[in-house]
Amino acid sequence: MKKCLMCFATIIIAFGCNLKKELLPAESISIIETNVNTLLDNWHKAASEANYEGYFSKMDSVSVFIGTDATENWTKKQFENFSKPYFDKGKAWSFKTLERNIYVNDARNFVWFDELLTTWMGTCRGSGVLEKKDKIWKIKHYVLSIEIPNDDVQVVIKAKKKSDSIFLSNYRN
Repeated sequence: MKKCLMCFATIIIAFGCNLKKELLPAESISIIETNVNTLLDNWHKAASEANYEGYFSKMDSVSVFIGTDATENWTKKQFENFSKPYFDKGKAWSFKTLERNIYVNDARNFVWFDELLTTWMGTCRGSGVLEKKDKIWKIKHYVLSIEIPNDDVQVVIKAKKKSDSIFLSNYRN
């Protein structure tokens, strides 16, 4: 009799779990990709329009922005402080996406991405992480890098040798 009750309880629990999954379907990957693409496109658009609130509202309160300079590893607050004068003048920056790849974790609450951009600095690459909390996607981490053709690397290394030396000297102290 105990075995029968255990089997019955197991069937009820399993049915309940399956019913719950059917009632609350997981968001599809394509919907997540669409939502993330829209968020990132609007984020870049807000910068090009110098829309401070529109830009920074898409970043999580504990987000990080890593820029192209070795000193640019900013918390959201530090990045806001750096960026505010540009937004206040009505001219921030304009990044246009050429291509973007989005990857979604199994729980569908984290995505990571990379994007190829055309910018005032030429071709750049952005990459980052977004998290979904309370049904809202927020940028947690973003890295911007300048693309350097392999044939030009030696010229760039030579051009930045002095500034790298100063940076490393200050960094060690």
